[in-house]
Amino acid sequence: MKFALITACIVLVLIAVAAGFLYTPDISRASLEAKYHLSPDDYVEVDGVNLYVVESGGRDAPCVVMLHGFGSSLQSFDAWAAGLSAHFRVVRLDLPGFGMTGEDPTGDYSDARTMKLLSGLLDRLGIAKASFIGNSMGGRFAWEFAAQFPDRVEKLVLISPDGFASTGFEYGKAPTVPLMLRALPYTMPKSMLKQTLVPAYADPRRLSEATVTRYYDFMRAPGVRQAVIDRTAQTVLQDPVPLLHKIKAPTLLLWGEKDAMIPIANAADYLAAIPGAKLVRLPGLGHVPQEESPDETRHVVERFLA
Repeated sequence: MKFALITACIVLVLIAVAAGFLYTPDISRASLEAKYHLSPDDYVEVDGVNLYVVESGGRDAPCVVMLHGFGSSLQSFDAWAAGLSAHFRVVRLDLPGFGMTGEDPTGDYSDARTMKLLSGLLDRLGIAKASFIGNSMGGRFAWEFAAQFPDRVEKLVLISPDGFASTGFEYGKAPTVPLMLRALPYTMPKSMLKQTLVPAYADPRRLSEATVTRYYDFMRAPGVRQAVIDRTAQTVLQDPVPLLHKIKAPTLLLWGEKDAMIPIANAADYLAAIPGAKLVRLPGLGHVPQEESPDETRHVVERFLA
């Protein structure tokens, strides 16, 4: 009996030590603002959500709105924004549930809610019409916005956009959230996060430790990890074709030929559904070409937007 009790105590101690070792706390907003030179004045309140928004370029120039992918933040477009700001008013934001925006107090991460917030943001910034650039999940939001608000979208750039159901997913049905993902608010080893980023790059050597650290830090912003779980659970894809048919804006598809996350073969679905859409294939690049080869890809976008 005594041996069993001692053994149980040892097991409990080991579990406590392991939990303490694996526990990954949030990083305060103030710490993130200081580390990444962010301004606490860059929040824009829209329908109860404090969206973190960074603007650059001239206020009277044509506007471009940039939407990042799942698990990312507005820094994904740093290099593009720096170049495009010479000729455009560039608006970047951390989408609800990510980065410095963090959680939506309503707990609603549906696509309909995101469309409402994006429309409200344009209203708050006094932007009647803009071109939209979106990567992956942000690409889905960009084309959904263009379909629902055609008069507010000048041009559309979709970088490996999400939207068509892949293997294991069904239209009209919420996905099952993996048990590993549900543990995210409590533990998130940096090495594990890096393993999820590597497939986004055609050449893993282009994934710098600074980039991994940036993703890791912003995933630890207050409320983000629970929001990631909630958004995943609430992502119910609908057949995109009827919406894509409604897009009026000239559309450019940018797709890395070595995209291992959303393969370039999916581009055919968009080309068939979006009237007049054009595809630019990016040899030797993966899912985040704006990060993997920013100068080469930015020039393609500049020519399209000009």
